[in-house]
Amino acid sequence: MPYPCLPTVCGIGLRAPHYREVLDTAPPLGWVEVHSENFFDGGTPLAMLRRIAERWPLSLHGVGLGLGSATRPDASHLATLKRLVDELRPAAVSEHLSFNHSANRYANDLLPVPYTRAALDAIAGHVSQTQDALGRPILLENLSSYVEFPGNEMNEGEFLAELVRLTGCGILLDVNNLYVNRINLGTDTDAVLAALPAGAIGEIHLAGYSEREGLLVDTHSQPVHDGVWQFYREVINRIGPRPTLIEWDLDIPPLAALRGEAAKAQAILEGRHELA
Repeated sequence: MPYPCLPTVCGIGLRAPHYREVLDTAPPLGWVEVHSENFFDGGTPLAMLRRIAERWPLSLHGVGLGLGSATRPDASHLATLKRLVDELRPAAVSEHLSFNHSANRYANDLLPVPYTRAALDAIAGHVSQTQDALGRPILLENLSSYVEFPGNEMNEGEFLAELVRLTGCGILLDVNNLYVNRINLGTDTDAVLAALPAGAIGEIHLAGYSEREGLLVDTHSQPVHDGVWQFYREVINRIGPRPTLIEWDLDIPPLAALRGEAAKAQAILEGRHELA
């Protein structure tokens, strides 16, 4: 049986404070995305997610595999993810292009990877291992970064394009992250976008950043900022409409606020730019 596809509309990142409300009220949501690891222990959260997955297209978004780490993905983590994927049959499965562990040391963060041939070869192996285990392609998300590796041999878009070529994975384009990198690091976002294979972009993320000591920080704790909305318009004009998600992970507002942000993105997807 083939897996479903995400609809080309805007969905929301669904977090625990809103599980009960969406089940009780069944609001018109395009689709929903959850963090995979929040359901690894089963119990009530997974029981609620089963019901949610019956009503709306579902995306599982992982934060813990650390595919950019030097060592292979944790076998237990991957096996648990596979069980979740097999049960729920989500429309999309995604992970971050990041590292979080080395040998026996783990970082509770999403850390950027160097854009080198050596890193590319290692990460491609980890992505292929993950896809083979899950029996399906995954999407890889670009990160926000606050430092650059001096030995980078290619830009982020070129690196992701090579991963697509080597593994057959897709891309989750986080527009907020790319915007943050442009402001903080002077990243040439036109060059990054030009290097990406547009056909491999299966999902877009939008979120709000915070400002701290002159830096934009990807906190997912604010509404989407005006500059990011404008950049999103430019991206959609360039690559065409894509399934889009509103993320909000800290200081989570009422569900109505998330739906309002999603309506703005939907207006842009439909070409009604004056509404956003």
